[in-house]
Amino acid sequence: MNTGSDEPGEVATAEGETKSEGPLGSRAPEFIKARRALHLSWQVGVFVVGLAVVGAGVIMLPLPGPGWLVIFGGMAIWATEFVWAQLVLRWTKRKVTEATQRALDPKVRRRNIILTSVGVVIVAALGGVYLWKFGVAMPWNIQE
Repeated sequence: MNTGSDEPGEVATAEGETKSEGPLGSRAPEFIKARRALHLSWQVGVFVVGLAVVGAGVIMLPLPGPGWLVIFGGMAIWATEFVWAQLVLRWTKRKVTEATQRALDPKVRRRNIILTSVGVVIVAALGGVYLWKFGVAMPWNIQE
């Protein structure tokens, strides 16, 4: 996976402006970073909390709940301490920004509206055929 450079750079925003990305690395308080054992235990704590949040998000994927949102929240927790998570989060933000820009393209919007309209017409036609053939009967009550 290409996550770009490790150096802080500029990020394109929706308005076409650029903003600078922050530095990579730990965001722990200085007194924690000054002591090796305390910093290591801080990192373990951040990893465990992030893992619990990501695990809850994975569980929510097949169940009702905002699974992907919780997974990205866990990644954000990891990104407060680990460079690899910061790079993955930056890559994800870039891809979401690119997808947003593509979705706002008039040609893509027109195509999506047409495809949605065709889908609605097909579902309505299938529903009409079902009602014409069986009436307002539930599928498990149909006697043929």
